[in-house]
Amino acid sequence: MSQARRIRALIVDDETLGRKRIRTMLRGDTEIEVVGECADGQSAVAAVEEQAPDLIFLDVQMPGMDGFAVLAALPAGRPLPQVIFVTAYDQYAVRAFEVRALDYLLKPFDQKRFESAITRAKQQILAAPGDGLNQQALSLLEELKTKPGPLSRLVIKTGERMFFLKTEDIDWIQAEDNYVRLHTGKQSYLLRETLSNLEGQLDPKRFLRIHRSTMVNIDRIQELQPWFNREFRVVLTDGTQLAMSRRYRERLPERLGSPIESVRRPRFKSYRGISE
Repeated sequence: MSQARRIRALIVDDETLGRKRIRTMLRGDTEIEVVGECADGQSAVAAVEEQAPDLIFLDVQMPGMDGFAVLAALPAGRPLPQVIFVTAYDQYAVRAFEVRALDYLLKPFDQKRFESAITRAKQQILAAPGDGLNQQALSLLEELKTKPGPLSRLVIKTGERMFFLKTEDIDWIQAEDNYVRLHTGKQSYLLRETLSNLEGQLDPKRFLRIHRSTMVNIDRIQELQPWFNREFRVVLTDGTQLAMSRRYRERLPERLGSPIESVRRPRFKSYRGISE
């Protein structure tokens, strides 16, 4: 590539260290010119209009306007850049693939993985300059922005393997610090996501938070057993027993179709058929 046709790159990440890491990895690459850095979505939209980059390194999760909203806000009728999404959360990969992102870097990534994404970017941009996100992808982005639906799949990484897990196949979810463990049948998978963030993305008609560290698939609940201190035991169809705290039991009436008091006494009387 001649010096006159350098790829113009924009780095968008709300974390200073994240922007610095990408710039450091690009150091020495004479084929790419960093034309700007942005710490939020609104600045990114303005920078794309002003700088007309060929490539954007785009963080997905940012306060106010996330990466998908940034792309949906870009003006129509002009060449749009290629996009490499950068994020710490696996489940966003599903949406990244849906909007045809050039690549997807999952933090923390190493130089080898980064260079693989850059090589692909160079090939794509040189092969079809100015042919970034197409109108079909932008229409999908607008739909995702205005009508965000619950996640139907999650991206699971086990070693070198990556696969999609249908959320309907999850029995229950357990918080483990900044991760969650997804229990499905006899298997369990660790996902880098907080339980609170995941709760906001799952279908509330299917998943119920029963404890600060636990969510369950309602279709897997077999019975409720009143317990001590006005708490409950939630028994799943496979026999798993989980605790439901008083804080979350008030959410049950609309799911049960009857007042929660009707299943409190006697102490160990079960309420069956919650999912029916």
